[in-house]
Amino acid sequence: MSNDKVFVIKEGVTVTDEVVAIISGLAATEIDGVHSLAGDLTADEISKAGAGKLSKGVRVLRSDDSSILVRLAVNIGFGYEIPTVCRGVQERVKSSVENMTGITVKEVDIKVASVALTE
Repeated sequence: MSNDKVFVIKEGVTVTDEVVAIISGLAATEIDGVHSLAGDLTADEISKAGAGKLSKGVRVLRSDDSSILVRLAVNIGFGYEIPTVCRGVQERVKSSVENMTGITVKEVDIKVASVALTE
């Protein structure tokens, strides 16, 4: 895996890994049952968070074949079925990143960081 911080999505158009992380984080928080990202980042706070705070909940890694791996740490609301929520997050993040950037998402790994007792 390469640590490059910029992805070329079209000739003359690039996005940073932070932009991909923001897209991923926002997509994840759209799923019913996701309370927030690790670090208690809610949808309202994700786009305002700096790279340091965002990195607690989202990591974007580049594969050798130019696809990416997204790693998310989420806080799930109490009473939700964890496998169902995680599957929804994986599908939403993959489709959002690929549709908005054209970058192929090879994997979306989910780590359940905690269970939130309040919604």
